[in-house]
Amino acid sequence: MPEPIIKISHLVFKRGDKAILDDVSMDIERGSIVAIMGPSGVGKTTILRLITGQLLPQQGSVEVNGRDVSQMSRRELYDCRKDIGVLLQDGALFTDLTVFENIATPLREHTRLSEAEIEERVLQKLESVGLSGSQDLMPHSLSGGMARRVALARAVILDPKIVLFDEPLTGLDPIAMSTIGHLIRETNDRLGLTSVIVTHNVAQMEKLVDRCFILGYGKLIAEGRPQDLVHSANPAVKQFMNGLVEGPLSFRNQFAAGETA
Repeated sequence: MPEPIIKISHLVFKRGDKAILDDVSMDIERGSIVAIMGPSGVGKTTILRLITGQLLPQQGSVEVNGRDVSQMSRRELYDCRKDIGVLLQDGALFTDLTVFENIATPLREHTRLSEAEIEERVLQKLESVGLSGSQDLMPHSLSGGMARRVALARAVILDPKIVLFDEPLTGLDPIAMSTIGHLIRETNDRLGLTSVIVTHNVAQMEKLVDRCFILGYGKLIAEGRPQDLVHSANPAVKQFMNGLVEGPLSFRNQFAAGETA
């Protein structure tokens, strides 16, 4: 088997005395789309922040392309992040910049491309997400689905090897959800990316991802193909994947854990 592009080994992350992640291990294969799923408060977004080096674990390691993120110098971490695109839950577009300037921002920050080259790349990415001709629009004039597509174009403008998605389908209507899901799959396969999606949306993940990792109470409680996990015999996995009220995953207990990601 080829070396995973992201390797998480025996990861422990605490806030105070509370273990948010407790001995979590995951191998994420190059070229795949994986989902990190579980109830609110189990540390899903925390894992994304550990991958990018925004947070550091108390124990264990997160390796990206065979290198431990926590052992990188500031310069090495800066270079590593060039290979990681990020799409946040609400798109996080700059409200005072046009669509063009939003997408161009990473190019201006990380490259020395000419204005003509920047324009060519931005227009290509807009075309790839079905938004040709929208470059002069302002974010406030975009629908939720359009804003998410602009954010996707910005996330891949530097041609990263990895893209991290934090709840990319939240707040979208069913058509926009399907559109974004299709674009994620198409973009991943066309550009040879590896995509990691944090989400609660079981139905869409069944159609989109190659593998799911399910967290519960800080532990990795299951992994596998989403269509297989729906039929899991594990009571917690069965409860989450099928949206059951009754089961071992208690909303009250998750809220009491004090973690919001």
